[in-house]
Parts: sequence; structure tokens; C-alpha cells
Amino acid sequence: MAEPRKPRTLPRRMTAERIENVALHYLSRYASSSGNLRRVLMRRVERAAAAHGDDPAAGAHLIEELIAQFLRSGLIDDRAYATQKAASLQRRGASRFGIRGKLRQKGVQADLVVDAVGTLDESGAGAGEFAAACALIRRRRLGPCRPAAMRGAMRQKDLAALARAGFGLDIARRALNAPDIATLEAWARGEVDEE
Repeated sequence: MAEPRKPRTLPRRMTAERIENVALHYLSRYASSSGNLRRVLMRRVERAAAAHGDDPAAGAHLIEELIAQFLRSGLIDDRAYATQKAASLQRRGASRFGIRGKLRQKGVQADLVVDAVGTLDESGAGAGEFAAACALIRRRRLGPCRPAAMRGAMRQKDLAALARAGFGLDIARRALNAPDIATLEAWARGEVDEE
């Protein structure tokens, strides 16, 4: 017989000190933009306000003051966050389209998203979008990572997977044409010209 569930405890009231503690704890665990931190803190404030019958607008005001303080002190740097997150996503195999969407989802301002995506090619780490497509192929075990007997039968599905990830047809075809994994990795690093 299953044990009865423990009753859910009420969230604590969100005072200025409590909001700051929650924010610092969150930032100690995760890199974040100011927009994302604002969203995380507002969820906590709204939950506590609903439980205690308080006005969430007071908590929103405290959050804005805290975020402004964090931005002034450098504890939060949206530009650095956007640049680092974009580079990380590209290394994992995200397309520019996917990177822009993820940064917007994380609350990064539109001009910072454009700047972050613009710096990807300037970093000189591979051929940008093509290197990201190669990374996704390795991660998802598509194309040259499949057994040779399955490659032809799965080509359309592999192209579709790359298209859903936001890569253009030209880049997807070029990356999937790699004869083997070693060649794909060499192409991604820019060491060998594509055949």
C-alpha cells in the first residue's frame, strides 16, 4: 500500500531579502540573463502572493530593483551571457535560427541576440553553421555515423532532422555527404576541403 502524500507546505512570503536569496541561489547554479532571472523570480513571487493573498506587483517592483542592482554590479551581464550561450549552443549543433530562438526564450534582448549570433563566425572556431551541422550529425548519429547499409534508406529522415534543427538544405546535404566520421570531423574543423 502506498504511503499517503505529505501535505504541501505554503511557500514563504517573498520579502526583499528572500527574493535576493532566491536570486543568488539561482545564479550560483545557473548562468542567466536578466530576463530569465526576472521570469524565474516572478513565478516564485506569484506563487507566494497567491498563497498569502498578497499583491504580486509589490514583488515585481522588488525584483526590478534587484535586477538593476545586479546589472550595475556586473553580477548579471546579458551581453556576455548571450555570447557564451550562443557559442555553447553552436558547439552542440544548434543552427543560427535555433540559437536566436533559444536566446529569445531565455529573455535576451533582440539587439544582444543579433550581436551574439554575429560573433559566432568571428570566433574562428570552425566554419560556423557547417561545423554546427556536423556536430548535430555526430550527436544524433545521422548520415556518416550510421551503418553504411542504412545510410541511403535514412537519408531523407536525416535531411529532415537537420531541416527541423534550422539548417539550410545546402549545408545539410554537404554535411551528410561525408564518407565517414573522420572526414566529417575534419570538415567541421576546416582541415580538409569538402569533396
